[in-house]
Amino acid sequence: MAASSTVEQPTEFAFDAQSEAELATLIARYPAGKQASAVIPGLYVVQHQMKRATGSAWVPVKGMDALAEKLGMAPIRVYEVATFYYMFNMAAIGKYHLQVCTTTPCWLRGSDEIVEACRKETGIKGWKETSADGMFTMTEVECVGACVNAPVLQVDDDFYEDLNGERTTALLAALRRGEKPPRGSTIGRQNAAPEGGSPTLQFAPEA
Repeated sequence: MAASSTVEQPTEFAFDAQSEAELATLIARYPAGKQASAVIPGLYVVQHQMKRATGSAWVPVKGMDALAEKLGMAPIRVYEVATFYYMFNMAAIGKYHLQVCTTTPCWLRGSDEIVEACRKETGIKGWKETSADGMFTMTEVECVGACVNAPVLQVDDDFYEDLNGERTTALLAALRRGEKPPRGSTIGRQNAAPEGGSPTLQFAPEA
């Protein structure tokens, strides 16, 4: 999603100490002259700094310009990357970014129920909208790669899996209270094991 002329952009951006340290680590992974390879993780650094500074995780133009200078790239090259990937927000969002997967595996497992619960709890009517209280922004996303534990709701960088309407409502209520429930399966599934636990290796082999 491209930056809009109506988005209120900051007039300046400077990396803070935490971001400078993170960028130094990222850039050191690549040979001299290849620093541009750090552009995607570098955009995350910008987005995370904006989250720390403003409570909203997004990538302003001045942040992209600062990253371009740091990596020795033309600013347009950074803009191209940032606007291509959905995980980078080109405008300010709510405190929590609700990224609802509605691709076939999640849909078959009940993503419509997740969408309904999110809309009811937040008051959001459409996609890419922010709730009136500024707490939540809701986005429809393509497959997030956790199909085995569908349906999935990604909140910022955390995945919440095996959801239904009731558990989604409880999750959003906890976030509104300032709590952060454990990420992963909401039914206690171990990694991607079958529901109810693994049917194999039920006992330790005899010595």
